[in-house]
Amino acid sequence: MSSALIDLFVDSFWQILLPGLTVTVPLTILAFSGALVIAVIVALVQFARVPVLKDLARFYIWVTRGTPLLVQLFVVFYGLPHAGFLIDPFVAAVVVFAVNEGAYCAETIRAALESVPTGQLEAGLCSGLSYLQVMRHIVLPQAFRTAFPTLGNSLIAMVKDTSLAANITVTEMFMTTQRIVARTYEPLLLYIEVGLIYLLFCTVLTKVQSYGEKRLRTYEKR
Repeated sequence: MSSALIDLFVDSFWQILLPGLTVTVPLTILAFSGALVIAVIVALVQFARVPVLKDLARFYIWVTRGTPLLVQLFVVFYGLPHAGFLIDPFVAAVVVFAVNEGAYCAETIRAALESVPTGQLEAGLCSGLSYLQVMRHIVLPQAFRTAFPTLGNSLIAMVKDTSLAANITVTEMFMTTQRIVARTYEPLLLYIEVGLIYLLFCTVLTKVQSYGEKRLRTYEKR
């Protein structure tokens, strides 16, 4: 590798990393937080078998999981303005990623809820707790421990999926890299570099996930 390419690699590293810290990370955190809220609500509706709402939840999951994420981004950002709804690119990305990931996480949490023995729910109700109290204090904590590894994997996958936000003009890491490539004509070096930065982010999250799983196993043994 020539000295010019080494200098480009070093200089562009910080130019790419900064949008990663200021755009990609906040986008991931906000979207995944929203996805968890959606997922818990949808999972509880299905678990409780609430009439009508359960069918709506299944329809939401069917539509969201059955259409590509990129198509959903285009519908919200490029399609809705034709209906009179103008949305900021970052906000559109947060909403679409949250809604999309919420469908997958809802199924994860629903399966985790169903893995909790029914006796736990019945015992809580018999002890005088309301249904919501039983869910909050007994069922959900156990379900989240079961779902934690899968939810962690979903978070890591979302970090990589945020690169799709470049298609709706969100200036995150991948779009920043594309702009540098257009200026320097070095796609191989720069796309490998941004891939390594994504790998760095995902490695950090993997370490956090492993630590969290270890803590949960320690807690369960007590």
